[in-house]
Amino acid sequence: MTDFSDKLSVLRDFFGHVSFRDGQENIIDAILSSSDTLGIMPTGAGKSMCYQIPALMFDGITVVISPLISLMKDQVNSLIQSGVRAAYLNSSLTSAQYETAVANAKKGMYKIIYVAPERLCTPSFLSLARYVKISMLTVDEAHCVSQWGQDFRPSYMKIPEFLSQLPYRPIVSAFTATATAQVRDDIIKMLGLKNPFCLTTGFDRKNLYFGVMHPKDKYAQTRTLVKENSDKCGIIYCSTRKNVESVCEKLCEDGFRATRYHAGLSDEERRKNQDDFIYDRVQVIVATNAFGMGIDKSNVSYVIHYNMPKNIESYYQEAGRAGRDGNEAKCILLYSGQDVVTNRFLIENSNDNPDLSGEELEILRKKDLRRLKVMTDYCNTDRCLREYILNYFGENKGCTCGNCSNCSGEFEEQDVTVEAQKILSCIYRLHQRNLRFGGAVISQILRGTDNAKIKQFRLSELSTYGIMKDCTDVRIRQIIRHLTTNNYICEGDYQTLCLTRKSAEILMEKKPLTMRLPKKQERRDKTVSKSIPKGEISVFDKALFDRLRELRAKLAAEISMPAYIVFSDASLRDMCIKLPKTQAEMLEVSGVGKAKQQRYGKYFVAEILKYLKENPQTEKPSVLPEEYLKFGEGDSSTRLLKILSAGADRLESTDEELSLTQLSDRTLTQLGVTGDKRIIQNAFKDWLLSENYLSEQVINGRKQMRTTILSEEAGIYEAEKISSLGNTYTAVIYPKAAQDFIYANIKEITEMALIRGEQ
Repeated sequence: MTDFSDKLSVLRDFFGHVSFRDGQENIIDAILSSSDTLGIMPTGAGKSMCYQIPALMFDGITVVISPLISLMKDQVNSLIQSGVRAAYLNSSLTSAQYETAVANAKKGMYKIIYVAPERLCTPSFLSLARYVKISMLTVDEAHCVSQWGQDFRPSYMKIPEFLSQLPYRPIVSAFTATATAQVRDDIIKMLGLKNPFCLTTGFDRKNLYFGVMHPKDKYAQTRTLVKENSDKCGIIYCSTRKNVESVCEKLCEDGFRATRYHAGLSDEERRKNQDDFIYDRVQVIVATNAFGMGIDKSNVSYVIHYNMPKNIESYYQEAGRAGRDGNEAKCILLYSGQDVVTNRFLIENSNDNPDLSGEELEILRKKDLRRLKVMTDYCNTDRCLREYILNYFGENKGCTCGNCSNCSGEFEEQDVTVEAQKILSCIYRLHQRNLRFGGAVISQILRGTDNAKIKQFRLSELSTYGIMKDCTDVRIRQIIRHLTTNNYICEGDYQTLCLTRKSAEILMEKKPLTMRLPKKQERRDKTVSKSIPKGEISVFDKALFDRLRELRAKLAAEISMPAYIVFSDASLRDMCIKLPKTQAEMLEVSGVGKAKQQRYGKYFVAEILKYLKENPQTEKPSVLPEEYLKFGEGDSSTRLLKILSAGADRLESTDEELSLTQLSDRTLTQLGVTGDKRIIQNAFKDWLLSENYLSEQVINGRKQMRTTILSEEAGIYEAEKISSLGNTYTAVIYPKAAQDFIYANIKEITEMALIRGEQ
């Protein structure tokens, strides 16, 4: 009988955690009860621990089937650093290395062995499998077994054959990050899971921001996003090798540390480039979807999709490689209509599964085209993007998450019935002439544009010409996307627009149509923004954190491992808070198990003791220890403003040109605290408005900050920027001089904010 209490000891001793994440304990208990198991858990939810902990508690060996060499290598290295005896068997090993690993396995030297599915039924591996005791067979990335999944791999079909050739059947566990109900059922059927315990922990990743942009210049938008995250690591996914090469080359020319990854490179270059990214020698990797499956790099802060993927499953899995450390991260998709054309071509002309019959291939292509439609609708919906994704995976709940590009502002349902009728009528008039055009030309006709194409096809003679001349192109295109997403319009060849049967509901039956659009805000009499406290303020010693991070980098370089393999940022922050002074106290730090304590603990304890000796006043972790301790009362808004006032002398400007949001965020970092940056941002803004260094104007129904005659005195200026829809707009910029000016007036700024907060 398995002692389930041991699982907590294993979690603590090997992995350095004191509690399980959502769903982990349920799955582990099911496996320890000898039940076949299927776990569907989002990227970053801790799937690997669900099978690694039982593997360490079972008598025999656990065999883990993994699809990629890089994934196996990363997992095994991480396990070894945690004190777990593990190995992998794949084509990257020489014959001598492979034979040595097999011999060691037969001697019982490993608890976990990773193997590629292609190797399962080879004579050498079957010989090993029959010789040792296999307690559990774990199938990682289990969706690869389903031909309805996004990454079907015929080699996964060998798993049932392998099981049938063993002298006895071990427990079978399977895990995936993305699976619809159909794929889940297919996994159970194809793997032959017996009365499995199935658990879906939920697909929501609350720390991820989801955004869709429709830029006119994708590279310009990409460069802006990378620059805004210049101190962070990111992945840029492209659909073709050509795009990978082009984007990577341009980023390097613009001074960014970037590298590339795609199937056209040699194995050696792919391995080197991947290692450069994992070990933080470059900040950005530009890649096709050949990169990333199972890459356990926790500090990826953003994922940009330069091109739209073919389906939601692929998108969510790739986007989910951001924010695995639990910190806020961004997932931005840059959409263009050409992405749809490219993906449709790839679907209709690919034959990745030669083992399927012609009829099966046709069924699969139709399925892929339907999933492409769902992905396209995601890029054009006005719904909450998080809700859209969760609903697709079966979590049917309405929400306005406040953390996606469709929910980032105040929205309301607006009646667009008349505009929709005009758009549909224009398409109908074109059909009468046997003409079809895309959204751009439809908008030009409706707005009464006079250009070569309008003259060539005599489109100005249409009754719908110019009937929406007071409407912007952006709004017309938004409504067209809404009509397409809701099947009132369909796209034909070359993205031309056609009516559907459903069009008659609006054109003939006069059905009302609404869509979510930003509210038209009325200007308030007062310009004061009331800061809303959000959560508590957490304080850590940033100077100590930086020193521990340098130590971690040095130790990681010595063993040629990524820094997070030694300790995660979360562990370093916890060290800064708990200040362990002995090896025993080191075990109280989150993420520090016995193996890592024994291997690295002495170095970090020594560094902390050295820091405390140099800074004897540090009793609690903070840049301003004594001042911060005074602010234990009051709401978080009041406390943060007082901390800002106390830390004014330590704030330093940067040569970067920042927005007010970026300046507020950087101020928090310098203070060494985490809190709601809107409190600081509103304090800055309200003071600048009150002193007439900024003005607030209502332009096209929206409030905008603009400069005044006094702005030059404060170092503030305006600049033209490109919006997510590719339109230019005026932004207020805060260069070094403006930052210095604001920091010099912190005392007055915080005093005014505190007084207004009491009113």
